[in-house]
Order: sequence, then C-alpha cells, then structure tokens
Amino acid sequence: MMKTKAEEKVSILFICLGNICRSSAAHAVMQHLVDERGWGNRYLIDSAGIGGWHVGQLPDKRMRECGRQRGYNVNHHARQFDASRDFDCFDKIVVMDEDNYRNITSQAPNEAARKKVIRMADFFTQHPSATCVPDPYYGGTEDFNFALDLIEDGCEGILKALSNH
Repeated sequence: MMKTKAEEKVSILFICLGNICRSSAAHAVMQHLVDERGWGNRYLIDSAGIGGWHVGQLPDKRMRECGRQRGYNVNHHARQFDASRDFDCFDKIVVMDEDNYRNITSQAPNEAARKKVIRMADFFTQHPSATCVPDPYYGGTEDFNFALDLIEDGCEGILKALSNH
C-alpha cells in the first residue's frame, strides 16, 4: 500500500566538511527541536560530511560538550555524503557554508536534486548579517558556541518554513 503525503516523513540531511562539528550539531539540534514539539514521527534527520576523514567517529569532543551544556545529545557517528543515495533519500540537504553548497550542488545528478540543497544561513532570523555557519574546528569554545547559536537559529527557521508549507 502506498503512503499518502501526510504519512511520509520530511527527511533532512545536514552537511558540513567532516561531519564532526557543524552538521552533527545541526542533526542533534533539529532532532531535539522536533522531539520537543512531539513531531519526531514527522521528520527523519541525518547528517554527513563531504570528506570521509572521520567516518565512524563521534563528533568533536568540544562540540559534544557545548551541545551537552545546552541539552543536546551530539553523538551521531560521522558518515560521508553519498550522492548516489542521499539525493534520492532526502527532501532537504542543508549545507553550512558556500564551499559546502558548491561541492554538494556540483554532485547533483539533475536540477531537481540540486534544488534540494539549501543554505542554513538562508533561515537565520536572529543573525541576519551572518552568511554561513563558520567551521569552529580550529577555534575555541566561543567559536563552538557561536556555531551552535547559528545552528539553533537556522533549525528554528527551517522548521518554521517547513510548517508553513
């Protein structure tokens, strides 16, 4: 039996360079937000990295700790983006910066797949001048917290946009 659109989950894939800081945090934040609202059955959330350097690893311990302090369980084991599968499996592919956008859209097999790729920054409401979620990897705790501020803002914006459709 075919599922009706109302029974289908909205699937969201978050992308960053290595899937150990930004996209893993966005995965945890969005999962927390949908679960908190009782919408866990409406959404499928995942994350991946462009590169495969960290496949199977837990997120960076600094991001896990900053996330934990805000009530998030940042514990997704890193995986690499798979264009042959992920464009078909996800409704929205959310990238953290312009380099991610160029990389992922260049792998899209067609225009419909390319249109699934969206920028997290396009959904900021509390940080209108920010143009991306900067990679905190080489920074300090304040950089990880700033990335989380932006991710929280963007995830709220994405949920608002999706609930308006």
